[in-house]
Amino acid sequence: MRLRNSDSGGWSPYFAGALVGVLAILSAYATTAWLGKTSYLGASTTFVRGAGVIEQQLVPEHVQANEYFTQQKIRIDWQFMLVLGIFAGALLASATDKSFKLESVPPIWEKRFGPSIGKRAAGAFLGGIVAMIGARLADGCPSGHGLSGMMQLSVSSFVALAMFFAVGIVVAALIYGRRS
Repeated sequence: MRLRNSDSGGWSPYFAGALVGVLAILSAYATTAWLGKTSYLGASTTFVRGAGVIEQQLVPEHVQANEYFTQQKIRIDWQFMLVLGIFAGALLASATDKSFKLESVPPIWEKRFGPSIGKRAAGAFLGGIVAMIGARLADGCPSGHGLSGMMQLSVSSFVALAMFFAVGIVVAALIYGRRS
């Protein structure tokens, strides 16, 4: 297995995928050993908890009255740190393979929608809202269903992941059109 992708110079997707699979297995074993219960990889709950952490600093009485936050305690746990590590790891990986670059508007977006930073920011923000609502409705995000759910052979994860991919393909085709 090659560590590098000869086409782009970046990491091989097969190697990176294998590392993520090992991480998923190790996280299940480690959390069982340390916490006494198995906790799986996922990210969407962490974003909700992150919003709760911020909201707790600004309007603590609202958090105390919120039914979701009374059931799902606001905490900074290992998954919260994992999400921060994903950002740091992606930055480190792009720096090591020399693919890191700052761009306010990606070329594919600029070609379709123009160079407006505001339009790009609004699109990213709205897309994030839609993705988070979808993740909460599906009771998990693509990483949770795709890694943890598939690892458990969960039927709902097979369905959710198929829907994530199908809708993603349709939306990408609608937004960006077909390439010739």
